[in-house]
Amino acid sequence: FAELVLETWDLHCDRNGQEHRTADMGCKELVVRRGQPFAITLRFSGRGYEEGVDKLAFNVATGPCPNETSGTSSHFVMTDCPEESCWSAVVQQQDGESLSVSLCSPPNACIGRYSMTLETSTDYQGSTFQIGDFVLLFNPWHPEDTVFMRDENERQEYVLSQQGLIFQGTSNYIYSIPWNFGQFEDEVLAICLNMLDINPKHLRDQNRDCSRRSDPVYIGRVVSAMVNCNDEDRGVLFGRWDNRYEDGMSPMAWIGSVDILKRWKNFGCQPVKYGQCWVFAAVACTVMRCLGVPSRVVTNYNSAHDTNANLTIDRYINEKGEQERYSWDKIWNFHCWVESWMTRPDLAAGYDGWQALDPTPQEKSEGVYCCGPAPVKAIKEGDMHLKYDIPFIFAEVNADVVYWVVQSDGMEKQSIRSSDVGKYISTKSVGRDSREDITHNYKYPEGSEEERAVFEKAEHQKKSIGEEDEGLHLRIKVSEGANKGSDFDVFAVVNNNTDEERVCRVTMCARATSHNGTVGPQCGLMDPVDIDIEPRAEKRVPLRILYEEYRDKLTQDNLIKVVALLNDHQTGDILVAVRDIYVENPKIKIRILGEPMQNRKLVAEISLVNPLSEPLNGCVFGVEGTGLTDGHFVKELEEPVEPQAEAKFRMDLMPRLSGLQKLMVDFESDQLTGVKGYRNVIIAPQPM
Repeated sequence: FAELVLETWDLHCDRNGQEHRTADMGCKELVVRRGQPFAITLRFSGRGYEEGVDKLAFNVATGPCPNETSGTSSHFVMTDCPEESCWSAVVQQQDGESLSVSLCSPPNACIGRYSMTLETSTDYQGSTFQIGDFVLLFNPWHPEDTVFMRDENERQEYVLSQQGLIFQGTSNYIYSIPWNFGQFEDEVLAICLNMLDINPKHLRDQNRDCSRRSDPVYIGRVVSAMVNCNDEDRGVLFGRWDNRYEDGMSPMAWIGSVDILKRWKNFGCQPVKYGQCWVFAAVACTVMRCLGVPSRVVTNYNSAHDTNANLTIDRYINEKGEQERYSWDKIWNFHCWVESWMTRPDLAAGYDGWQALDPTPQEKSEGVYCCGPAPVKAIKEGDMHLKYDIPFIFAEVNADVVYWVVQSDGMEKQSIRSSDVGKYISTKSVGRDSREDITHNYKYPEGSEEERAVFEKAEHQKKSIGEEDEGLHLRIKVSEGANKGSDFDVFAVVNNNTDEERVCRVTMCARATSHNGTVGPQCGLMDPVDIDIEPRAEKRVPLRILYEEYRDKLTQDNLIKVVALLNDHQTGDILVAVRDIYVENPKIKIRILGEPMQNRKLVAEISLVNPLSEPLNGCVFGVEGTGLTDGHFVKELEEPVEPQAEAKFRMDLMPRLSGLQKLMVDFESDQLTGVKGYRNVIIAPQPM
């Protein structure tokens, strides 16, 4: 027999892409998921493959120093009875000189870019042919994969959906912004794989790093470190919280991850300016979804950053409600991180499922700014010693806040106020644009026996004094219409829950604040008033917040922190109430003109009314939506937008993908920043 010579081959990128649910990546290369067969066709020249005469074998290899013991290369012969636990090749059908072969990786193979060669041998003579590269990803559809997820709707949302919502605002005013994850957009897969290749663990030991890429726990930890740049590790984003973003993009202006990842790549892996927690989390979510790990962004309201890990955050204020001394411990009005779904074979049983990963640089873990993966179950149970970083996240959702009022004589008095850390932990619902509350995954109901047992295990005594039902009660309410450009009222609401008249003194103070808990200049102050309040009655004391007072003091977070103090003359107790008020931006209107159909032109009309009493200068709209726009579209308005006037423009869309898509819009100007809007568009498939 003459030697068997390979003439051409076909990797069937399209068909394999459909079957492996990677077709949205554009099929420029073969992208498959582990543990699932994929078909290739080999075409020989001169003669076809003869069973019993010709021997065929394949080599696959990944990383710079592939070897069999590390699991980064494999040599396997064509067989009739493949083994699940290793690479295999099986003849599917033969048609003359064409041979169709089904290849399959084990469900625990290393992910990454592979090269593939074919070895043919006939009567002691053999040849080797390069067949090209392919990329192997995690496979949440395969029951043996460590990222296996049972529910198809969840897989659609957490692996395949390229857009979503991220919850922001305050615990009293929860709202969402749209986000374009775009994990299957052009170049994103290559950027994610490059991120793995330039991570410090890879540079230290390439062979060990590549061999550990079979493990989503390891990948999650690497991604959590690489999304921030605090370790001089060529990370993706530069974090900044001081409201000075002129030499970059304000963190509030982004509406998607793709723009950020492409800038990072185009700047030679220099950090992109600037990010805050939801930007770090969203980019990490894009990378994890791209690699095939089910992931979602979650938001924790009143999130504690407990630097000395004593689970208590002490706040010192004077009798006017102003901050007395600086504290490194902070309460963020919200904080975002990522949850990724995987088993934890490295831990005892019971910790599989959602794992918290936090790429926002806060504290070092094993010498590096990263956090997680921490099993959400371990956070709930107070298992502080398990890997990784449980105590830090436990504090974020469970720390106590204790307010100390420093009196004029220097005496410090602990106020009565129950702790409200770790509220309304939120994520986007599966398949719907609504909020799912997942607080119960992180903590037992407040005051329950289980909560007490967990705190005991975590060596945590609740220090904040619960408010009694008896006595006086203090809270802060906001009038309707805390809209940017308007004046509005806040009220200290005092309830007398006793059977006798009480006399007390109320003070209120308002300051601009940042989302990480840093307080800025004052924008409203009420002199102390003495009130007497009937038994079982309620009284409201108003403080008017004026636009002219807050206009130049508000940061881009649009937050005002109001502190109210109440001195109960009868008992000498001091009560404190604190509320972050979100000052609302105007709404962006999006109209879709024409019939939405794949590969047919569509027009979007986008508008916003200026609610302020002064013109808006330097107005810029940013628009993006996977499958709708070609990347990030920017529209700069040439003229200022006068008070109460409408900023409006139209743009052409060419929908590439069918199904439900989101068109997302951001608006920036000198006086209004980070204004967001989105519109769901259902694109009909192109008629065949």
